Amino acid sequence: MKKALAYALWPEPGITEIEKSEGRTWPALADTMIGLKRLDNLHQCVETVLKEGIPGDLIETGVWRGGACIFMRAVLAAYGITDRRVFVADSFQGLPKPDEDKYPADKGDKLHAEPVLAVSREAVEENFRKYGLLDDQVIFIKGWFRDSLPKANIKKLSVLRLDGDMYGSTIEVLNTLYPLLEKGGFCIIDDYALMPCKRAVDDFRSANNISSPLENIDWTGTFWRT
Repeated sequence: MKKALAYALWPEPGITEIEKSEGRTWPALADTMIGLKRLDNLHQCVETVLKEGIPGDLIETGVWRGGACIFMRAVLAAYGITDRRVFVADSFQGLPKPDEDKYPADKGDKLHAEPVLAVSREAVEENFRKYGLLDDQVIFIKGWFRDSLPKANIKKLSVLRLDGDMYGSTIEVLNTLYPLLEKGGFCIIDDYALMPCKRAVDDFRSANNISSPLENIDWTGTFWRT
């Protein structure tokens, strides 16, 4: 399934196998751009919390076409898990314009102007549906993270996956959701190679005295365990 989500079973013009494996492109046809290595990491993290009985739901913040969330739901289905939810959190209209006064690290960011990054909720729902995985264990959270996440009905998390690119989109998620991550859970950062995201992660870890080692996944993905 990972290869199907990453469109790695078929050739895609202009994209090499290495680029697909490491998620170095914005693919035209794939349901995820995170690549096979980061999908493998997500697989390992979800299986670990299931096998070790770490309580909590799963979430990705910044989902694009939904591939990573679809994969998390597929793992739950494969294990017959019916008491955990997958939260799909996104604006479903692309990235926000940078708030340069509040988050100077985002100054000059242009990602909000990229139409390819704006994928509607309806399109993501249809992607879940085509894999047979759209059900009541999939919960959509629509809106800018600063507005939507504090109001979300999330009690405990075992896997927290961030893919927000920017300082603001990263720090807002960490401030709101990291306190809900259970001991033994995983915090996965998709965009650590991007300086604004890296700075937000480093600032948060420093401010909260988080000493768990950061482990590299590939050229940009990293994670730690609580």
